[in-house]
Amino acid sequence: MDYENILCDFNEGVTTITINRPSKLNALNKVTIKELHEAFKEADKDDDTKVIIITGSGEKAFVAGADISEFADYSVSQGERLAAQGQALLFDFVAHLGTPVIAAVNGFALGGGLELAMSAHFRIASDNAKMGLPEVSLGVIPGYGGTQRLPQLVGKGRAMEMIMTAGMVSAEDALSYGLVNHVVSQEELLPLAQKIAGKIKKNSSVAVAAAINSVNAGFEDGENGFDTEITEFGKCFGTADFKEGTQAFLEKRKPEFPGK
Repeated sequence: MDYENILCDFNEGVTTITINRPSKLNALNKVTIKELHEAFKEADKDDDTKVIIITGSGEKAFVAGADISEFADYSVSQGERLAAQGQALLFDFVAHLGTPVIAAVNGFALGGGLELAMSAHFRIASDNAKMGLPEVSLGVIPGYGGTQRLPQLVGKGRAMEMIMTAGMVSAEDALSYGLVNHVVSQEELLPLAQKIAGKIKKNSSVAVAAAINSVNAGFEDGENGFDTEITEFGKCFGTADFKEGTQAFLEKRKPEFPGK
């Protein structure tokens, strides 16, 4: 599929989605959000894709925020609709994908950009990355899940400070907060993402998806993560991947998971 604002590349089980609006510092507009939804959906449906990497083009920005010009004159109801539709179409959609998503944060990740990175299952960053939620400096709040996912990742106090000050944190601070898992140079960022993806794709994609669902359940209102874990654990016993994994272990060989 041809896209206007993103690039997709598939290589050895890994689909890399690159937001490609360098003149706008990869800011998210309506078209880009829709294209990202389609790209994630296609990658998730592709049996050959075991891991998805999301990153930004260039060396300045992952995503420098949302395209403010698109909603500067919105009404209250339009603002609510913007947040609801954006969360459903992209941010919640990514967070609940069965295919693991790694965000490779290659520069500024601000506002909607940080919210997109937080929607990924985990994050790595280049040492020049800067992250923050500056929305209150514009008279609004994060609307794509930022007020919920940031406290889950860094704790309530740090999240409150980051949101209320509208400030940015460095990659090293983000690492110490638990917002990102690794910090490397710009040149090492995608190779590290691919290295981690390589470790993930050796495992059962069915079990990985079950693990994602179980972990997510622990952060959902009205869900009991332990109950979800029990259910998903049981389901694994009925999969071809479980049969292959256990048989390979008993035969002292590497498994060849069919992904079923």
